[in-house]
Amino acid sequence: MDRIITSYSHLYDNKVIVNGRLLFYQENIVKFAEVLKSVYKQEQISYPKFYKMDAVSKLGFMAAELVLKEKSIAGFQPERIGVVLANSSSSLDTDIAHNETIKDRSAYYPSPSVFVYTLPNIVIGEICIRHKIKGENAFLISETFNSQMLSGYVEELFNNGRVDACLCGWVEVLGENHNAMVALVENVDRDKQGVDSAFNPLYFNMENLNLLITHN
Repeated sequence: MDRIITSYSHLYDNKVIVNGRLLFYQENIVKFAEVLKSVYKQEQISYPKFYKMDAVSKLGFMAAELVLKEKSIAGFQPERIGVVLANSSSSLDTDIAHNETIKDRSAYYPSPSVFVYTLPNIVIGEICIRHKIKGENAFLISETFNSQMLSGYVEELFNNGRVDACLCGWVEVLGENHNAMVALVENVDRDKQGVDSAFNPLYFNMENLNLLITHN
């Protein structure tokens, strides 16, 4: 069995790339939040909870949503689908917002709706709820995109028989800086059945992960 990337998305610099094609780009949008709202409406996504999420969760949710619109995971058991994401700033973007609500002791009013997102793995929870995924998951932290760490962790899940498919990638947000690349990896016997995919599949390895996040 081969590990194959069967679908991916890349959201960065107000651009949205899905399986190699430009899905969205508007140069005049200056706010990252407006980009996500525009893509949400363009793709006719219906999930009201989206608007309540923090920025990291919105970005990861959207990246996963676009991947799975192209390549369904309906054929896999929910317990056999994993999610492994990474970034460099953890939940710092939301931590800063939370700190603003508690730093003034004379007007101390922490917001529960903000506090609930002060863990980086909450984005994984949002994705799993949306797509009914119940398998292994992890959120990794590294200073920069580390394809060796990410691919190694995902390969370990496959090698240990924990998953048959896995969403993996990078979801980074800090202020207006945003960058997300999420890929769907599947166990595929290419010689026997080929690959039903929206683009020319890639072998899952460090080199191809780097390719997807740097050259589109």
